[in-house]
Amino acid sequence: QVQLVESGGGLVQAGGSLRLSCAASGRTISNTHMGWFRQAPGKEREFVAAINWRSGTTFYADSVKGRFTISRDNAKNTVYLQMNSLKPEDTAVYYCAGRIGILRTSEPYDFWGQGTQVTVSS
Repeated sequence: QVQLVESGGGLVQAGGSLRLSCAASGRTISNTHMGWFRQAPGKEREFVAAINWRSGTTFYADSVKGRFTISRDNAKNTVYLQMNSLKPEDTAVYYCAGRIGILRTSEPYDFWGQGTQVTVSS
């Protein structure tokens, strides 16, 4: 069983940056596709970014392409989401998730973190 713990969320002004971290424990995630999702108030959870464990290929939602970067450090069992040029519409709870098997840019994923709040003020 893998436990995922996100950190790095907070309050930032529009145009600012944040880096989210997702630390895994329980077992290695070096052979697991990893993704970030977010859920804004009153909205369904949506895909943000994902990274293929084998190739390192990354995938992004159109809404964050060019502004967000997903990366991973297998030695640290950690995945990151660098968020630049943040907008008020990026405000949401951000979740880290892992998927075994075929990478998807949508749910379901196999295990999830508890989420971290990101608030972008205008």
